[in-house]
Amino acid sequence: MMFPEGPKIPALTEAESQVVDAYLAVLKRLSGVNPTQTTGTYTALRAAQALVTETRALRDALSLMFERQEKEIHVRTMETALRSLDGDRFQPRLGPSSGEASADGE
Repeated sequence: MMFPEGPKIPALTEAESQVVDAYLAVLKRLSGVNPTQTTGTYTALRAAQALVTETRALRDALSLMFERQEKEIHVRTMETALRSLDGDRFQPRLGPSSGEASADGE
């Protein structure tokens, strides 16, 4: 059985791959904290607590890149990797809501 070919992920070093994974995890948690996108404080609190952990992982991945003398971030390569891993899905949830009436009537 043939599977449809998905988007190509560029070749990344191990550290670059960790940066991409950690960055996507941070975006996921950050979108869960957005007060215009969530209705419960408990959900936002849990996302904020997880955000701390995910941010540490991102810091550690960037430190690893630096320690390995990977001193440049190849923007186009990283952008391609993020797009191929569907990183765009978080964009709508990171900013203010689309302006529709909220659940609390404001």
